[in-house]
Amino acid sequence: MHKTLQTVIGKTEINRDLILLLVIGGLYSLGIYLSNTFVNIYLWKQADGNYFTIAFYNLAIFILQPVTFIIAGKIAKKVDRVIVLRLGVIFLSLFFLMVLMIGENAAYFNILLGSLLGIGYGFYWLAFNVLTFEITEPDTRDFFNGFLGVLQSFGGMIGPFSAGFIISKMEANIGYSTIFTVSFILFICAVICSLFLKRRPAEGVYLFRRIVQERKKNKNWSRILNAHLFQGFREGIFLFVITIWVYIVTQSELSLGMFNLYFSGFSFVFYFLATKLIKPPTRKKAILIGSLMLYLSLFIIISHASYLTLIIYGIIIGIAYPIVNVPYISMTYDVIGKAWKAAELRIEYIVVRELFLNIGRVTSIIFFILGITFWETENIIPILLIVFGAMHLGVYFFVRQIYLTGPNKKEVLIKDQVSDEKNR
Repeated sequence: MHKTLQTVIGKTEINRDLILLLVIGGLYSLGIYLSNTFVNIYLWKQADGNYFTIAFYNLAIFILQPVTFIIAGKIAKKVDRVIVLRLGVIFLSLFFLMVLMIGENAAYFNILLGSLLGIGYGFYWLAFNVLTFEITEPDTRDFFNGFLGVLQSFGGMIGPFSAGFIISKMEANIGYSTIFTVSFILFICAVICSLFLKRRPAEGVYLFRRIVQERKKNKNWSRILNAHLFQGFREGIFLFVITIWVYIVTQSELSLGMFNLYFSGFSFVFYFLATKLIKPPTRKKAILIGSLMLYLSLFIIISHASYLTLIIYGIIIGIAYPIVNVPYISMTYDVIGKAWKAAELRIEYIVVRELFLNIGRVTSIIFFILGITFWETENIIPILLIVFGAMHLGVYFFVRQIYLTGPNKKEVLIKDQVSDEKNR
Protein backbone atom coordinates (compact mmCIF):
# COMPACT_ATOMS: atom_id res chain seq x y z
CA MET A 1 0.00 0.00 0.00
CA HIS A 2 2.88 2.35 0.80
CA LYS A 3 4.24 2.06 -2.77
CA THR A 4 0.76 2.52 -4.24
CA LEU A 5 0.27 5.74 -2.29
CA GLN A 6 3.67 7.05 -3.34
CA THR A 7 2.77 6.33 -6.97
CA VAL A 8 -0.32 8.53 -6.55
CA ILE A 9 1.26 11.35 -4.56
CA GLY A 10 4.72 11.36 -6.12
CA LYS A 11 7.97 11.76 -4.22
CA THR A 12 6.42 13.21 -1.08
CA GLU A 13 7.39 11.27 2.04
CA ILE A 14 4.59 9.15 3.52
CA ASN A 15 4.96 7.79 7.05
CA ARG A 16 3.41 4.70 8.64
CA ASP A 17 1.06 6.65 10.89
CA LEU A 18 -0.43 8.41 7.88
CA ILE A 19 -1.23 5.04 6.31
CA LEU A 20 -2.68 3.68 9.58
CA LEU A 21 -4.85 6.77 9.97
CA LEU A 22 -6.17 6.29 6.45
CA VAL A 23 -6.96 2.62 7.21
CA ILE A 24 -8.79 3.58 10.43
CA GLY A 25 -10.68 6.28 8.53
CA GLY A 26 -11.63 3.73 5.87
CA LEU A 27 -12.89 1.19 8.43
CA TYR A 28 -14.85 3.92 10.20
CA SER A 29 -16.43 5.07 6.94
CA LEU A 30 -17.40 1.56 5.90
CA GLY A 31 -18.89 0.79 9.33
CA ILE A 32 -20.85 4.04 9.47
CA TYR A 33 -22.04 3.95 5.85
CA LEU A 34 -23.08 0.33 6.16
CA SER A 35 -25.47 1.03 9.02
CA ASN A 36 -25.94 4.68 9.92
CA THR A 37 -28.01 5.51 6.83
CA PHE A 38 -30.39 2.75 7.81
CA VAL A 39 -30.59 3.65 11.51
CA ASN A 40 -32.69 6.66 10.46
CA ILE A 41 -34.96 4.39 8.37
CA TYR A 42 -35.04 1.80 11.18
CA LEU A 43 -36.30 4.45 13.61
CA TRP A 44 -38.59 6.00 10.97
CA LYS A 45 -40.38 2.70 10.34
CA GLN A 46 -40.72 1.91 14.04
CA ALA A 47 -42.16 5.41 14.67
CA ASP A 48 -44.69 5.07 11.81
CA GLY A 49 -43.21 7.94 9.82
CA ASN A 50 -42.87 10.40 12.69
CA TYR A 51 -40.38 13.16 11.78
CA PHE A 52 -40.04 14.17 15.44
CA THR A 53 -38.45 10.82 16.32
CA ILE A 54 -35.76 11.27 13.66
CA ALA A 55 -35.26 14.97 14.42
CA PHE A 56 -34.71 14.44 18.16
CA TYR A 57 -32.40 11.49 17.47
CA ASN A 58 -30.21 13.72 15.27
CA LEU A 59 -30.52 16.65 17.67
CA ALA A 60 -29.14 14.48 20.49
CA ILE A 61 -26.21 13.50 18.26
CA PHE A 62 -25.26 17.09 17.47
CA ILE A 63 -25.68 18.35 21.03
CA LEU A 64 -23.58 15.59 22.62
CA GLN A 65 -20.93 15.66 19.90
CA PRO A 66 -19.54 19.17 20.68
CA VAL A 67 -19.92 18.63 24.44
CA THR A 68 -17.87 15.45 24.10
CA PHE A 69 -15.39 17.29 21.88
CA ILE A 70 -14.70 19.76 24.69
CA ILE A 71 -14.26 16.95 27.24
CA ALA A 72 -12.21 14.85 24.81
CA GLY A 73 -9.96 17.82 24.13
CA LYS A 74 -9.12 18.10 27.81
CA ILE A 75 -8.45 14.35 28.02
CA ALA A 76 -6.26 14.50 24.91
CA LYS A 77 -4.29 17.38 26.42
CA LYS A 78 -3.71 15.49 29.65
CA VAL A 79 -3.32 11.93 28.38
CA ASP A 80 -2.98 10.90 24.71
CA ARG A 81 -4.79 11.52 21.41
CA VAL A 82 -4.58 7.87 20.40
CA ILE A 83 -6.40 6.88 23.61
CA VAL A 84 -9.17 9.33 22.75
CA LEU A 85 -9.44 7.81 19.26
CA ARG A 86 -9.91 4.37 20.79
CA LEU A 87 -12.56 5.70 23.16
CA GLY A 88 -14.45 7.08 20.18
CA VAL A 89 -14.43 3.81 18.29
CA ILE A 90 -15.42 1.92 21.46
CA PHE A 91 -18.44 4.18 22.02
CA LEU A 92 -19.44 3.78 18.37
CA SER A 93 -19.20 0.02 18.84
CA LEU A 94 -21.40 0.30 21.95
CA PHE A 95 -23.95 2.30 19.94
CA PHE A 96 -24.45 -0.54 17.47
CA LEU A 97 -24.42 -3.08 20.27
CA MET A 98 -27.18 -1.09 22.00
CA VAL A 99 -29.25 -0.94 18.79
CA LEU A 100 -28.96 -4.72 18.55
CA MET A 101 -30.00 -5.20 22.18
CA ILE A 102 -32.97 -2.80 22.06
CA GLY A 103 -34.18 -4.11 18.70
CA GLU A 104 -37.79 -3.25 17.88
CA ASN A 105 -38.02 -0.73 20.73
CA ALA A 106 -35.23 1.49 19.35
CA ALA A 107 -37.62 4.34 18.45
CA TYR A 108 -38.52 4.72 22.14
CA PHE A 109 -34.83 5.21 22.98
CA ASN A 110 -34.03 7.62 20.11
CA ILE A 111 -32.52 10.30 22.36
CA LEU A 112 -30.42 7.75 24.27
CA LEU A 113 -29.14 6.24 21.02
CA GLY A 114 -28.44 9.66 19.55
CA SER A 115 -26.56 10.69 22.69
CA LEU A 116 -24.42 7.54 22.60
CA LEU A 117 -23.60 8.09 18.92
CA GLY A 118 -22.83 11.77 19.55
CA ILE A 119 -20.37 10.81 22.31
CA GLY A 120 -18.70 8.32 19.96
CA TYR A 121 -18.47 10.91 17.20
CA GLY A 122 -17.05 13.47 19.62
CA PHE A 123 -14.20 11.28 20.86
CA TYR A 124 -13.47 9.85 17.42
CA TRP A 125 -13.45 13.06 15.40
CA LEU A 126 -11.52 15.06 17.98
CA ALA A 127 -8.73 12.52 17.94
CA PHE A 128 -8.90 11.90 14.17
CA ASN A 129 -8.77 15.60 13.32
CA VAL A 130 -5.93 16.33 15.71
CA LEU A 131 -3.97 13.33 14.45
CA THR A 132 -4.60 14.48 10.87
CA PHE A 133 -3.16 17.88 11.77
CA GLU A 134 -0.12 16.30 13.43
CA ILE A 135 0.60 13.52 10.96
CA THR A 136 0.10 15.46 7.73
CA GLU A 137 2.20 18.35 6.46
CA PRO A 138 1.14 21.12 4.02
CA ASP A 139 2.58 19.10 1.12
CA THR A 140 0.68 15.92 2.07
CA ARG A 141 -2.52 17.53 3.36
CA ASP A 142 -4.41 17.78 0.06
CA PHE A 143 -3.40 14.20 -0.73
CA PHE A 144 -4.49 12.88 2.67
CA ASN A 145 -7.86 14.64 2.53
CA GLY A 146 -8.39 13.53 -1.05
CA PHE A 147 -7.43 9.90 -0.44
CA LEU A 148 -9.52 9.81 2.73
CA GLY A 149 -12.38 11.12 0.61
CA VAL A 150 -11.78 8.26 -1.82
CA LEU A 151 -11.97 5.73 1.02
CA GLN A 152 -15.11 7.39 2.38
CA SER A 153 -16.68 7.30 -1.07
CA PHE A 154 -15.73 3.64 -1.47
CA GLY A 155 -17.38 2.91 1.88
CA GLY A 156 -20.35 4.96 0.76
CA MET A 157 -20.64 2.89 -2.41
CA ILE A 158 -20.48 -0.62 -1.06
CA GLY A 159 -21.83 0.04 2.46
CA PRO A 160 -25.41 1.28 1.87
CA PHE A 161 -25.85 -0.82 -1.28
CA SER A 162 -24.75 -3.99 0.51
CA ALA A 163 -26.92 -3.12 3.50
CA GLY A 164 -29.94 -2.39 1.32
CA PHE A 165 -29.44 -5.66 -0.55
CA ILE A 166 -29.12 -7.66 2.69
CA ILE A 167 -32.23 -6.05 4.22
CA SER A 168 -34.27 -6.60 1.05
CA LYS A 169 -33.33 -10.30 0.90
CA MET A 170 -33.94 -11.07 4.57
CA GLU A 171 -36.75 -10.54 6.98
CA ALA A 172 -36.53 -6.89 7.98
CA ASN A 173 -35.33 -7.29 11.55
CA ILE A 174 -32.83 -10.02 10.67
CA GLY A 175 -31.39 -7.87 7.87
CA TYR A 176 -31.00 -4.85 10.13
CA SER A 177 -29.44 -6.97 12.86
CA THR A 178 -26.95 -8.38 10.35
CA ILE A 179 -25.68 -5.01 9.14
CA PHE A 180 -25.47 -3.60 12.67
CA THR A 181 -23.40 -6.64 13.68
CA VAL A 182 -21.00 -6.18 10.75
CA SER A 183 -20.55 -2.50 11.67
CA PHE A 184 -19.75 -3.54 15.23
CA ILE A 185 -17.02 -5.89 13.93
CA LEU A 186 -15.53 -3.19 11.68
CA PHE A 187 -15.18 -0.82 14.61
CA ILE A 188 -13.43 -3.52 16.62
CA CYS A 189 -10.96 -3.82 13.71
CA ALA A 190 -10.44 -0.04 13.86
CA VAL A 191 -9.62 -0.30 17.57
CA ILE A 192 -7.01 -2.97 16.76
CA CYS A 193 -5.42 -0.76 14.07
CA SER A 194 -5.23 2.13 16.53
CA LEU A 195 -2.99 -0.01 18.75
CA PHE A 196 -0.22 0.38 16.15
CA LEU A 197 -0.35 4.19 16.06
CA LYS A 198 2.55 5.96 17.71
CA ARG A 199 1.57 7.32 21.13
CA ARG A 200 1.20 11.11 21.09
CA PRO A 201 1.03 12.55 24.59
CA ALA A 202 0.42 16.27 24.98
CA GLU A 203 1.58 18.80 27.50
CA GLY A 204 0.39 22.17 28.69
CA VAL A 205 -2.78 23.84 29.95
CA TYR A 206 -6.12 23.34 28.17
CA LEU A 207 -6.94 26.85 26.84
CA PHE A 208 -10.34 26.26 25.24
CA ARG A 209 -11.81 29.68 26.10
CA ARG A 210 -8.65 31.47 24.96
CA ILE A 211 -8.95 29.95 21.48
CA VAL A 212 -12.64 30.90 21.30
CA GLN A 213 -11.56 34.48 22.02
CA GLU A 214 -8.74 34.20 19.46
CA ARG A 215 -11.24 34.84 16.67
CA LYS A 216 -11.29 38.51 17.78
CA LYS A 217 -7.56 38.82 17.09
CA ASN A 218 -7.09 36.48 14.12
CA LYS A 219 -9.39 37.35 11.22
CA ASN A 220 -8.50 34.19 9.30
CA TRP A 221 -9.52 32.09 12.31
CA SER A 222 -12.75 34.05 12.74
CA ARG A 223 -13.67 33.58 9.08
CA ILE A 224 -12.97 29.85 8.99
CA LEU A 225 -15.13 29.42 12.12
CA ASN A 226 -17.96 31.36 10.49
CA ALA A 227 -17.58 29.15 7.42
CA HIS A 228 -18.02 26.05 9.59
CA LEU A 229 -21.04 27.59 11.28
CA PHE A 230 -22.71 28.02 7.89
CA GLN A 231 -21.64 24.54 6.84
CA GLY A 232 -23.45 23.25 9.94
CA PHE A 233 -26.60 25.23 9.07
CA ARG A 234 -26.90 23.19 5.88
CA GLU A 235 -25.79 19.83 7.23
CA GLY A 236 -28.13 19.70 10.22
CA ILE A 237 -31.29 18.78 8.31
CA PHE A 238 -29.74 17.55 5.06
CA LEU A 239 -27.99 14.71 6.89
CA PHE A 240 -31.31 12.94 7.46
CA VAL A 241 -34.12 14.57 5.41
CA ILE A 242 -32.80 13.46 2.01
CA THR A 243 -32.46 9.87 3.26
CA ILE A 244 -36.09 9.91 4.43
CA TRP A 245 -37.23 11.42 1.12
CA VAL A 246 -35.57 8.67 -0.90
CA TYR A 247 -37.23 6.03 1.25
CA ILE A 248 -40.65 7.74 1.08
CA VAL A 249 -40.46 7.88 -2.72
CA THR A 250 -39.23 4.30 -3.20
CA GLN A 251 -40.36 2.43 -0.05
CA SER A 252 -37.26 0.31 -0.58
CA GLU A 253 -34.00 -0.01 1.37
CA LEU A 254 -32.35 -1.39 -1.78
CA SER A 255 -33.30 1.76 -3.71
CA LEU A 256 -31.84 3.86 -0.91
CA GLY A 257 -28.68 1.80 -1.20
CA MET A 258 -28.64 2.45 -4.97
CA PHE A 259 -28.99 6.20 -4.35
CA ASN A 260 -25.91 6.10 -2.12
CA LEU A 261 -24.11 3.95 -4.68
CA TYR A 262 -24.55 6.62 -7.37
CA PHE A 263 -23.68 9.42 -4.95
CA SER A 264 -20.56 7.75 -3.57
CA GLY A 265 -19.49 6.34 -6.94
CA PHE A 266 -19.19 9.80 -8.43
CA SER A 267 -17.60 11.08 -5.21
CA PHE A 268 -15.05 8.29 -5.48
CA VAL A 269 -13.98 9.43 -8.95
CA PHE A 270 -14.05 13.14 -8.21
CA TYR A 271 -12.08 12.88 -4.98
CA PHE A 272 -9.29 11.40 -7.07
CA LEU A 273 -9.61 14.21 -9.61
CA ALA A 274 -9.91 16.93 -6.95
CA THR A 275 -6.78 15.65 -5.22
CA LYS A 276 -4.78 15.82 -8.42
CA LEU A 277 -6.22 19.00 -9.97
CA ILE A 278 -7.14 21.42 -7.15
CA LYS A 279 -4.06 23.32 -6.00
CA PRO A 280 -3.79 26.12 -3.39
CA PRO A 281 -4.24 28.97 -5.92
CA THR A 282 -7.56 27.49 -7.14
CA ARG A 283 -9.01 26.43 -3.77
CA LYS A 284 -11.44 29.33 -3.37
CA LYS A 285 -12.77 29.06 -6.92
CA ALA A 286 -13.32 25.31 -6.40
CA ILE A 287 -15.25 25.95 -3.17
CA LEU A 288 -17.50 28.46 -4.98
CA ILE A 289 -18.20 26.09 -7.88
CA GLY A 290 -18.91 23.15 -5.58
CA SER A 291 -21.16 25.21 -3.29
CA LEU A 292 -23.20 26.49 -6.24
CA MET A 293 -23.62 22.92 -7.50
CA LEU A 294 -24.82 21.76 -4.07
CA TYR A 295 -27.45 24.49 -3.89
CA LEU A 296 -28.73 24.56 -7.46
CA SER A 297 -29.05 20.76 -7.62
CA LEU A 298 -31.57 20.99 -4.77
CA PHE A 299 -34.19 22.52 -7.07
CA ILE A 300 -34.22 19.34 -9.16
CA ILE A 301 -35.88 17.43 -6.33
CA ILE A 302 -37.86 20.37 -4.93
CA SER A 303 -39.68 20.81 -8.24
CA HIS A 304 -40.38 17.08 -8.70
CA ALA A 305 -39.26 14.41 -6.23
CA SER A 306 -39.12 11.11 -8.10
CA TYR A 307 -36.57 8.32 -7.88
CA LEU A 308 -34.99 9.52 -11.15
CA THR A 309 -34.63 13.12 -9.98
CA LEU A 310 -33.26 11.92 -6.65
CA ILE A 311 -30.63 9.84 -8.47
CA ILE A 312 -29.68 12.86 -10.61
CA TYR A 313 -29.44 14.94 -7.44
CA GLY A 314 -27.24 12.26 -5.83
CA ILE A 315 -24.89 12.26 -8.83
CA ILE A 316 -24.52 16.06 -8.82
CA ILE A 317 -23.79 16.33 -5.10
CA GLY A 318 -21.45 13.35 -5.46
CA ILE A 319 -19.44 15.51 -7.86
CA ALA A 320 -19.82 18.71 -5.82
CA TYR A 321 -18.71 17.51 -2.38
CA PRO A 322 -15.15 16.59 -3.41
CA ILE A 323 -14.78 19.92 -5.22
CA VAL A 324 -15.70 21.69 -1.97
CA ASN A 325 -14.21 19.42 0.68
CA VAL A 326 -10.67 18.82 -0.60
CA PRO A 327 -9.71 22.53 -0.69
CA TYR A 328 -11.95 23.53 2.23
CA ILE A 329 -10.54 21.01 4.72
CA SER A 330 -6.99 21.81 3.61
CA MET A 331 -7.60 25.55 4.05
CA THR A 332 -8.97 24.89 7.53
CA TYR A 333 -5.84 23.05 8.64
CA ASP A 334 -3.60 25.64 7.00
CA VAL A 335 -5.39 28.44 8.89
CA ILE A 336 -4.93 26.53 12.14
CA GLY A 337 -1.32 25.77 11.27
CA LYS A 338 -0.54 29.49 10.93
CA ALA A 339 -2.56 30.56 13.98
CA TRP A 340 -1.21 31.71 17.35
CA LYS A 341 0.62 28.91 19.19
CA ALA A 342 -0.83 26.30 16.82
CA ALA A 343 1.71 23.64 17.77
CA GLU A 344 0.87 23.89 21.48
CA LEU A 345 -2.87 24.50 21.14
CA ARG A 346 -3.84 22.45 18.07
CA ILE A 347 -6.33 20.43 20.16
CA GLU A 348 -8.13 23.57 21.28
CA TYR A 349 -8.34 24.84 17.70
CA ILE A 350 -9.93 21.57 16.54
CA VAL A 351 -12.41 21.61 19.46
CA VAL A 352 -13.52 25.18 18.78
CA ARG A 353 -13.94 24.48 15.07
CA GLU A 354 -16.16 21.49 15.87
CA LEU A 355 -18.16 23.58 18.34
CA PHE A 356 -19.07 26.12 15.64
CA LEU A 357 -19.93 23.38 13.13
CA ASN A 358 -22.34 21.71 15.55
CA ILE A 359 -23.90 24.97 16.71
CA GLY A 360 -24.95 25.34 13.07
CA ARG A 361 -26.28 21.78 12.90
CA VAL A 362 -28.26 22.09 16.14
CA THR A 363 -29.71 25.43 15.05
CA SER A 364 -31.03 24.06 11.75
CA ILE A 365 -32.57 21.00 13.44
CA ILE A 366 -34.30 23.23 16.02
CA PHE A 367 -35.78 25.27 13.15
CA PHE A 368 -36.83 21.99 11.53
CA ILE A 369 -38.60 20.85 14.71
CA LEU A 370 -40.33 24.23 15.07
CA GLY A 371 -41.31 24.15 11.40
CA ILE A 372 -42.98 20.74 11.49
CA THR A 373 -44.66 21.69 14.79
CA PHE A 374 -46.52 24.69 13.40
CA TRP A 375 -46.88 23.83 9.69
CA GLU A 376 -47.71 20.82 7.54
CA THR A 377 -44.57 18.80 6.86
CA GLU A 378 -45.22 18.58 3.10
CA ASN A 379 -45.28 22.39 2.88
CA ILE A 380 -42.57 23.45 5.32
CA ILE A 381 -39.82 20.91 4.56
CA PRO A 382 -39.17 22.13 0.97
CA ILE A 383 -38.97 25.71 2.29
CA LEU A 384 -36.52 24.70 5.01
CA LEU A 385 -34.38 22.85 2.46
CA ILE A 386 -34.25 25.89 0.16
CA VAL A 387 -33.36 28.26 3.02
CA PHE A 388 -30.76 26.10 4.74
CA GLY A 389 -29.45 24.70 1.46
CA ALA A 390 -28.29 28.20 0.58
CA MET A 391 -26.21 28.40 3.74
CA HIS A 392 -23.33 26.48 2.14
CA LEU A 393 -22.71 29.52 -0.05
CA GLY A 394 -21.79 31.21 3.24
CA VAL A 395 -18.76 28.91 3.35
CA TYR A 396 -17.40 30.56 0.21
CA PHE A 397 -18.38 34.04 1.42
CA PHE A 398 -16.05 33.66 4.40
CA VAL A 399 -13.18 31.61 2.92
CA ARG A 400 -12.80 34.03 -0.01
CA GLN A 401 -11.51 36.58 2.51
CA ILE A 402 -8.87 34.24 3.93
CA TYR A 403 -5.28 34.88 2.82
CA LEU A 404 -2.30 32.74 3.72
CA THR A 405 1.43 32.90 3.06
CA GLY A 406 2.13 31.86 -0.53
CA PRO A 407 4.65 29.25 -1.67
CA ASN A 408 7.20 32.01 -2.43
CA LYS A 409 7.12 32.84 1.32
CA LYS A 410 5.87 36.35 0.50
CA GLU A 411 3.57 37.68 3.20
CA VAL A 412 0.02 37.90 1.86
CA LEU A 413 -1.89 37.70 5.12
CA ILE A 414 -4.68 40.22 5.53
CA LYS A 415 -3.47 43.51 6.96
CA ASP A 416 -5.56 43.53 10.11
CA GLN A 417 -4.24 40.11 11.12
CA VAL A 418 -0.65 41.17 10.51
CA SER A 419 -1.10 44.22 12.70
CA ASP A 420 -2.72 42.06 15.38
CA GLU A 421 0.26 39.70 15.36
CA LYS A 422 2.68 42.63 15.72
CA ASN A 423 0.72 44.04 18.62
CA ARG A 424 0.76 40.86 20.70
